[in-house]
Amino acid sequence: MASDLKVVELSQFSPSEMMQQAEHYASSKTSKPTAMTLGLAVMAGVFIGLAFVFYITITTGSEALGWGLTRVAGGLAFSMGLILVVICGGELFTSSVLSAIARANRQITSFQMLKGWAKVYVGNFFGAMLLLLLVAMAGLYQLDHGQWGLNALNIAQHKLHHTPAQAFALGILCNMLVCLAIWMTFSSTQMLTKAMMVVLPVAMFVSTGFEHSVANMFMVPLGITIQNFAGPEFWQSVGATPGQYSDLTLYNFIVANLIPVTLGNIVGGAVLVGLSNWRIYQFAKPKQPEVQITRLFDKKAATIGEIKMLKDNLLIENIMHAEPITLAPDLPVRTALDTLLDNDINGAPVVDKDKQLLGFFSVQDVLVELWVQDYMPDTDRQVQHLMRREVETVEAGDSVLQLAEYLSIDKETLYPTTGMGYATRLATQPLAERAKEAIVSRPHQYPVMKGDTVIGLVTRMDVVKALRPVYGEKINVLDGIKKEAIAS
Repeated sequence: MASDLKVVELSQFSPSEMMQQAEHYASSKTSKPTAMTLGLAVMAGVFIGLAFVFYITITTGSEALGWGLTRVAGGLAFSMGLILVVICGGELFTSSVLSAIARANRQITSFQMLKGWAKVYVGNFFGAMLLLLLVAMAGLYQLDHGQWGLNALNIAQHKLHHTPAQAFALGILCNMLVCLAIWMTFSSTQMLTKAMMVVLPVAMFVSTGFEHSVANMFMVPLGITIQNFAGPEFWQSVGATPGQYSDLTLYNFIVANLIPVTLGNIVGGAVLVGLSNWRIYQFAKPKQPEVQITRLFDKKAATIGEIKMLKDNLLIENIMHAEPITLAPDLPVRTALDTLLDNDINGAPVVDKDKQLLGFFSVQDVLVELWVQDYMPDTDRQVQHLMRREVETVEAGDSVLQLAEYLSIDKETLYPTTGMGYATRLATQPLAERAKEAIVSRPHQYPVMKGDTVIGLVTRMDVVKALRPVYGEKINVLDGIKKEAIAS
């Protein structure tokens, strides 16, 4: 029995293509339903907390390795947290700040960006608290005769002894590395490669003592919990007292650590990584509208048959819909979809107030969006968030025959040759058979342009209607039946 072979395509992207991946990543951060965002954020909070549990375990009782090696080992262990986020798809606040790129591209508003950050931040906190509850119930602080808990206390207390400026700067440095790690994952589609890419940046920020707001949501409350609820036997085994850690309070945590670190994380990720790269690549972008318009034909008829048909006025402008339904880019998706359904059409051009083409919105885009969002779409989404910006267009003076050929025939498949004209594949089938078997995937609707302005729309059915007369006059079915009855 022949075995099935799975072909894996290794995809790598250039820096400019990575920027495009980053823009897509940024816009996706605010496109998920609130329930999904919160759920993924809770998961990410748990993942980062688990990474800190791993860090504490690795660094407990490892003084013999020396300060540097101990921290490097802990940093490598902590990288598990970001690996889980990247591979399992969690929503982490420190990487979600890259949605500032979508704000810079005017794909979302400032309110939408901040609302997205807030949802992820709250979800991360609840995830950290959930794991804290489980760790406390499990009594992990008693491991290694209490040394595990003592290590956690010392780490948590150390985080509260930074000045606000130090905490802010450490937050910047931390999230600069986290977002650079995320940015590197845009260069590959392979999960194992992505996982390996995040290890060293995370190991560096952890081993050097940079501050991560979501990690601190678990770590410092863990110290506060041990300080307040550990029994006398714990303190006796570690040779310490609760009074030595009296500064582990909720107020000190929020004021001295969480607030400045969070602000630093925003600056490090959103500004130094996200917006800085966005600004750099803006210089390389052409000063053209974002829509990429492909004009299908550069000239009119090229054959005698086409010239004859042109004389019969078989041009796009003679068969197009002169007043097509168009959509505005800021139209809500639900309203645009109702417009398509009410008019029984599959899609419509998206234009600005001057009829300049911005994109094309279709039911296919809606179906893809629904699948991506697990059929729980964000009701605030607009046409511009879903529309396709690569649009194929025709000119009003183009030949209908040219469009008919483009819709039905793929000449590169039909006549496989190199750029020098040499055949790359020999086929024994007749040309007509090859043409019938070739599967051609083309749009069914095309905006008709006059210069840069949309003046109409032409569809596949319009082309077929225009070519129908070549089969002769239309036969009335009822008349045919009557004639057959008289003859019999």
